[in-house]
Amino acid sequence: MKSSTELWAVDLGRIAYAPACELQRRAVEARKAHAIPDVLLLCEHPHVITLGRNGKPANLRGTEHVLRQMGVEFHPTDRGGDITYHGPGQIIGYPILDLSSHRRDVRWYVDRLEEAMIRGTLDFGIEARRMDGMHGVWVDTPAGAEKLAALGVHLSRWVTSHGFAYNVSTDLRYFDLIVPCGIPDKRATSLEKLLGHAVDSAEVAEALVRRLGEVFERRPAPVSRREFEDVLLQPVNESASEEAASTSTLWSNR
Repeated sequence: MKSSTELWAVDLGRIAYAPACELQRRAVEARKAHAIPDVLLLCEHPHVITLGRNGKPANLRGTEHVLRQMGVEFHPTDRGGDITYHGPGQIIGYPILDLSSHRRDVRWYVDRLEEAMIRGTLDFGIEARRMDGMHGVWVDTPAGAEKLAALGVHLSRWVTSHGFAYNVSTDLRYFDLIVPCGIPDKRATSLEKLLGHAVDSAEVAEALVRRLGEVFERRPAPVSRREFEDVLLQPVNESASEEAASTSTLWSNR
């Protein structure tokens, strides 16, 4: 394994939701076994709506017929939080971190994710903030506070999975299919909408990786998807990754 001070940044490109979840599962097992250092998986999903374990199906506004017509998949998932949309123009970040090497505190972890995105947004001249009682990253607009990024995480034996969705050039009309994060009176926004011009998604991803490395005190190191998957193919110490007596924690993206 490379240095534990590294944060492997793996760009998966566009990948469907189900195989991304399977890749996360394998990465979590490898991280538990200390076969890999902390990892940040970056990707973009085709149109998909996901419902957290504690989510309310009533927050899905679109019918099955409408979703099929619009080419939107629907997936229940084991992350915390309610319902959200992922699609083109959105940066998805799945940190696979061992909080035992940082701080065993879920609230601290969520705060650090938010802080990284707030700093990354400021890199583009936009002031973002937290909102009392609601997780994620928010920006004040003439229409009120709008959500730029959502959070929904899962922990198993202090190893994290799932993570954040940051809207860069997202088609915000797709959020009309849901009650975003189960909050009926709040709307989503995107970095391009806030800036009023196009933004290079790769530049935004680079800023988020840099800021995540900063808040978690790790040095980002780019690793290709092929290199990463080759590492995951190596045998994992099963005793180190054994799930007996493990605990899982969900965290809301509200």
